[in-house]
Amino acid sequence: MERRKFLLNAGIFSAFAGVTQSSFAALNIEDKSNLQPFLLPATAPLEHNNGMAVKVWVRSAMTGGIYSNIECAVAPKKMGPPPHWHIALDELMYVAEGTASILIGDDVVEVQAGGWHLRPRGLQHTFWNASDKPLRFYDMYFNQPFEEYLEQIFHKLTEENGYKEGSELKNNAIKKLNDDFGLVFNADAFDKYNEIKKKYDLT
Repeated sequence: MERRKFLLNAGIFSAFAGVTQSSFAALNIEDKSNLQPFLLPATAPLEHNNGMAVKVWVRSAMTGGIYSNIECAVAPKKMGPPPHWHIALDELMYVAEGTASILIGDDVVEVQAGGWHLRPRGLQHTFWNASDKPLRFYDMYFNQPFEEYLEQIFHKLTEENGYKEGSELKNNAIKKLNDDFGLVFNADAFDKYNEIKKKYDLT
C-alpha cells in the first residue's frame, strides 16, 4: 500500500476531518520517502513572561515540509496579533492550559483546555487571553514553514538586535515577512484590534 493511503487508513489524520482529501493530496506525502523518526524530549511548560512567548517544537524541515508546530504561552488579559488571514496556511490549535478566545470573521469562539480549533486559510482571525489565568496552546501549521515567521517576529526582530519597536527598520522587516509568508491584514484590522483590546480590557 502506498504511504499516503496507509497514513490515511491508519487514522493519523483523523484530527483533520474538516480538511479535504485534495488538501492532503497537495501535501504530496508520497514524495517524502526520506522522512526519519525523531524524539523530542519533554520539557517544562513554556512560561509567558508577562507577555507572549513562542517555542518551536517540530520544524517543517523535520517532516519534509508536511507539518510544523509551536508552543505558545500567553499572559492573562493579553491580546494576540491584529486580525489577519493567510493566503496558503492552514492552522490547527490545541489548547493545553486556560481558555483561548478566537475571532473568526465577526464571531468569537472560546476554546478551553483540551479543545481543538481549525483555522483554514482565507479566514480573518486572531486570538487573545481574556481570562485572569495563563493560556498555553500548540499551533500546528500545514503547507508552509510558518514557524520560521514566528521565530523572526519573536526572537530576531527584537530591540536587543537593533529592531526598535515602531522603527522603519522593524516595520519594513515585518512587511517583507508578511509578503513572503502570505499574511494579509485588511484595512480595518488595526481598528478591530483596538476594539477587542478595549472590550476585553487587554494589553
